Amino acid sequence: MPFREINSKMVEATVIPGQKMYSQRGAMLAYRGEVSFTPNIQGGQGGVMSMIGRRMADEATPLMTVEGSGTVMFGHGGHHIQVINLAGDTLYVEADRLLAFDGTLQQGTMFMGSQGGVMGMVRGQVTGQGLFTTTLKGHGAVAVMAHGGVIELPITPGREVHVDPQAYVAHHGDVRNKLSTALGWRDMVGRGSGEAFQLELSGSGAVYVQASEEKL
Repeated sequence: MPFREINSKMVEATVIPGQKMYSQRGAMLAYRGEVSFTPNIQGGQGGVMSMIGRRMADEATPLMTVEGSGTVMFGHGGHHIQVINLAGDTLYVEADRLLAFDGTLQQGTMFMGSQGGVMGMVRGQVTGQGLFTTTLKGHGAVAVMAHGGVIELPITPGREVHVDPQAYVAHHGDVRNKLSTALGWRDMVGRGSGEAFQLELSGSGAVYVQASEEKL
């Protein structure tokens, strides 16, 4: 694992010669060794088509390529950081929540309407997360950002997990998601956002939930 958690809001990454890393621009706090940082115009491992998909949706998050030999400390905006390790599966995460990730991971873009049809598109509009989401696939580590810390909830067959869309951070595994209406006590006591929805995730995998409804 290239990331070492320094505290809840900072991670340190080991940069190895011949292996790239990608990070959000402006996320580097300090570094040791011979390390270079260059703007990335290829959209990561997903290539130009991946970048074009995000540009069309106006949802691209500028990345920089990190190379060389040394260690780099990352953090951004005082947000809490969660390190997620992938073992061949796919992580679905909003682009603006990506802090840094292994260059070995294949980056792509998924149209949210492809999961849940029209409701997938509605989810993007309601949550403010957009119609596209970023995918990272392969073996490696990803550092994501959230408000107030993150909890990982397992998703198992026959046991769906319901999440407030504003608290959703990311998910991985063979998971389906759909949006459903959920009028309940939150709306009765004035905590609701005016549109009562729940994000239902089913299948096999895990979802990451932040301890806040605030967007980054």
